[in-house]
Amino acid sequence: MSNQGAFDGAANVESGSRVFVYEVVGMRQNEETDQTNYPIRKSGSVFIRVPYNRMNQEMQRITRLGGKIVSIQTVSALQQLNGKTAIATVTDASSETANSEGNGKATPVTTDSGAKGFAKPPAEEQLKKKDNKGNTMTQAKAKHADVPVNLYRPNAPFIGKVISNEPLVKEGGIGIVQHIKFDLTGGNLKYIEGQSIGIIPPGVDKNGKPEKLRLYSIASTRHGDDVDDKTISLCVRQLEYKHPETGETVYGVCSTYLTHIEPGSEVKITGPVGKEMLLPDDPEANVIMLATGTGIAPMRTYLWRMFKDAERAANPEYQFKGFSWLVFGVPTTPNILYKEELEEIQQKYPDNFRLTYAISREQKNPQGGRMYIQDRVAEHADELWQLIKNEKTHTYICGLRGMEEGIDAALSAAAAKEGVTWSDYQKDLKKAGRWHVETY
Repeated sequence: MSNQGAFDGAANVESGSRVFVYEVVGMRQNEETDQTNYPIRKSGSVFIRVPYNRMNQEMQRITRLGGKIVSIQTVSALQQLNGKTAIATVTDASSETANSEGNGKATPVTTDSGAKGFAKPPAEEQLKKKDNKGNTMTQAKAKHADVPVNLYRPNAPFIGKVISNEPLVKEGGIGIVQHIKFDLTGGNLKYIEGQSIGIIPPGVDKNGKPEKLRLYSIASTRHGDDVDDKTISLCVRQLEYKHPETGETVYGVCSTYLTHIEPGSEVKITGPVGKEMLLPDDPEANVIMLATGTGIAPMRTYLWRMFKDAERAANPEYQFKGFSWLVFGVPTTPNILYKEELEEIQQKYPDNFRLTYAISREQKNPQGGRMYIQDRVAEHADELWQLIKNEKTHTYICGLRGMEEGIDAALSAAAAKEGVTWSDYQKDLKKAGRWHVETY
């Protein structure tokens, strides 16, 4: 099925390797529906021909309209295309820059990620190469033995005591974000980096039933902030939004409870849960971290395990020697959570850790709009793509749901330069246990 929609009347442009064809699904059909809460149409693919110098702008426009780029191909790489599919051409007049508030707030869509009508280019054969054990890339899944899961369940939670509750947003920043540390003594709540725990707030919900648990990414290593195996920490932002019907300000039940909790208070904790965001055991691995806001929580645990002196002393079997790169999206400089910690690591380990900020309300992207994390990824897409191709590289994405679309779009463009279809390559990364996503 084809749909030119907003691209009707677009002019032809040059063909060949400098023109790319985007396959897009889930886009709102026009500017009017973009301003409403209409459901996103998911009834087929739109194929858009985009000149090289308009790629970034068009990626942002598609993301703003709620679309998902399934694949990007050079025109010259296309060996076959369904004859019934229309391809719309993007010109300067039909492309706009994203202007949404916050980092990566594109509406997420669930689609079939298979690219229809495209022949796989020969360059994808690089995925077939074997590791040193004779396994193909898709078979070389990360293994994590003895991962603790559900040691405490909702019907029998661990009762932890709040040790401290410290603000993370500096003066002039936006919102309330707290670093909360809990005492684990008297229990057996073990966990590892990349997992989450559940918090059960007190009281009852609107139906008079006990409040259900909410999950939060753990922000401390398995040894805790004090490296004594007695604490666990969370990074929590108070949820605040306008009620769609009344316009009234609504605050999240559990996040408000946690961000305002007093030291000495007792909290019901469940878990831990999760195996999606675990670090590889290989100390020579490369780690790409793409985070927005409180999505920094698991990244902090990785960085502490890799670089903190006390942690390295506590983990003689794991001495990180690889390369890690954090791209961190926040609205303002005062909202850079754990800023001092991050910059201290960068200064101490310049050859092993790279730190890149995307500060949306202070920095500009190449089009003059706000600098979001997807813009930073686009800016460094070629470098990131080369790093991702290394079989020792793991990529972690954590933060606002929807940030994946802009990241995928940027990496699609970089991969397309080598004739590789990003959506197919990404599937193999996931099968190999090298692509990790946790968004909310």
